[in-house]
Amino acid sequence: MDWFPIFLALGDAPALVVGGGAVALRKARQLLEAGCRVGVVAPRCDPEFQPLFSAGRVRWHAAGFEPEMVAGYRLVIAATDDPGLNRLVAASANRFGVLVNVVDDPALCGFIMPAVVDRSPLTIAIGTGGGAPILAREIKASLEALMPAALGRLAGFMGHWRAKVRSRISRPEARRRLWERVARGPVAEHLYAGREAEAHRLMAQMIEMASGAGADSPPTAGEVYIVGAGPGDPELLTMRALRLMQQADVVLHDRLVPPAILALVRREAARIDVGKRGGGAPGWPQQQIHQTMIRLAREGNRVLRLKGGDPLIFGRGGEEMEALARAGVAYQVVPGITAASGCAAYAGIPLTHRKYARSCVLVSGHDVEDPAYDWNRLGAPAQTIVFYMALGQIEAICRKLCDHGLAGTTPAALVASGTTHEQEIVRGTLATLADLAARRRPPSPALLIVGEVAGLSESLRWFHPDSAAAADLAAAAGNFEDRPDDRPAPGFGPAAMPSDLAAAQVE
Repeated sequence: MDWFPIFLALGDAPALVVGGGAVALRKARQLLEAGCRVGVVAPRCDPEFQPLFSAGRVRWHAAGFEPEMVAGYRLVIAATDDPGLNRLVAASANRFGVLVNVVDDPALCGFIMPAVVDRSPLTIAIGTGGGAPILAREIKASLEALMPAALGRLAGFMGHWRAKVRSRISRPEARRRLWERVARGPVAEHLYAGREAEAHRLMAQMIEMASGAGADSPPTAGEVYIVGAGPGDPELLTMRALRLMQQADVVLHDRLVPPAILALVRREAARIDVGKRGGGAPGWPQQQIHQTMIRLAREGNRVLRLKGGDPLIFGRGGEEMEALARAGVAYQVVPGITAASGCAAYAGIPLTHRKYARSCVLVSGHDVEDPAYDWNRLGAPAQTIVFYMALGQIEAICRKLCDHGLAGTTPAALVASGTTHEQEIVRGTLATLADLAARRRPPSPALLIVGEVAGLSESLRWFHPDSAAAADLAAAAGNFEDRPDDRPAPGFGPAAMPSDLAAAQVE
């Protein structure tokens, strides 16, 4: 280890920046964030310094650098474009025993400035010894994406309760298990969602149980996560969705969720395929899904209800929310990129366009024979219509739209397996699409997009699935399904479920 990692308490400490350019300004701001009293030595300074000078936050000594100027400072940063001056600053700091950093010259540094992920009071520093700062920034960006913005709130909460836990729970192993449950469980989720009072209440309950006073109490209630898995591409998952997938105890998933996304669920989580695919495909009755979610949550499990697309757009998420609310079960909803947005984008179809479409309508396609369907509204000009679950109704949809005012030449596109490497697009018009689809026979799931914007797909299409990549993805999915470690955990398989639910389960 060439550099010893250390965090310095710099509150109100004097720090000197030598240089007046943009880099010096950035370093001065970093020192201010750490609470330092900052001085700057430079004959001239970037105009962006002026607000800091005017507010009295930074003191400017408008002169050339002299070695004695470093005396009395906790640390010094040389941020000039003059190598000779930077060497003088470093030598002066070493002479007076002051920590020194020379920007972009690790050989002259007594300390280095790492890339920082700030979730105060939690702070993560990433250093490469000054040799690869771009790599450090790339790692910082990855960590920023993975870590909830409210993680600092959890760190502060744990610090608040630390003394109480130590006084009530004497065994170190018991304390460790408690803190692991706090970091990974409902307490953290309450804090991330801003429910601090509930987090404190639950924490007090967990301490009572862990200290023995509540040994006979019922298990801590679980929670249900209703999560949208997006249209198919795993990279379109939200950060919150991925985090909850990684901490679930059991997942109830629809068949629309591809294996590549299921592979991102925590390995130890039990997986239950409820068979929902849309368009009337067989699966668990919705009431059985409600009952199972409620039962598993009441047993103390973190239940992931994983749905393709967005759970509140033709995903029956609203019904599940109502059932959980009536049962008094805690839940949260994580929206996903819905199929209309994701598939249209990957097909090169803008859903709205100033020239062609001033509005966009999302409708269900599997019940188009319903007399209540408002075909007159759908036949209005200058709008985009997106039909979900429409693969088996293309001929009827195209005919009815023509009967209610749209021209047979209106562009239409069918996007099958959208956003994945199996994506297939059938392009045509209302007059021709049904015959084209009958010949091509695209697989389900598929989305039908009607409107002038559909005609832009050929020229604006940017996503070109690669067959080799598709084969690799399929092989990876097969490997995932064959791993013995990913079998449902004991207690969640058909044998452990009521007979009616076991009979409905399709694995």
